[in-house]
Amino acid sequence: MSDSNPPGARPLVFAAGLAGAAGVALSAAEAHTGGAFTGTAATMLLIHAPALLAIGLVGRNALLLLAGLVLVAGLVLFCGDLLARDFLGHRLLPFAAPTGGTLLIIGWLVAAGSSFVRPRS
Repeated sequence: MSDSNPPGARPLVFAAGLAGAAGVALSAAEAHTGGAFTGTAATMLLIHAPALLAIGLVGRNALLLLAGLVLVAGLVLFCGDLLARDFLGHRLLPFAAPTGGTLLIIGWLVAAGSSFVRPRS
């Protein structure tokens, strides 16, 4: 990653790697142990990992980087709640999954809105 990328880019690339690795690991866990929500969490992580990687590598405006951070927060809450249900037998926090899902939607809308912001030169 070049030094021309904004400071928020590196954490997004890191988060993308973690999301991808966790998605693959959870896919394997779901195949071997089942779990009502593990497969959904794995899918969400694997879908968002490439998006976070792309934002981290090419994100040239603060709004797009904000979208990436909102997506990460949404993934943590949404997937964390689903995994807590399967592995711990209870919710992570009250309304964690709906809040996380809402943040994911907002993150994608912010990413779309960032297309109207001029990139940094």
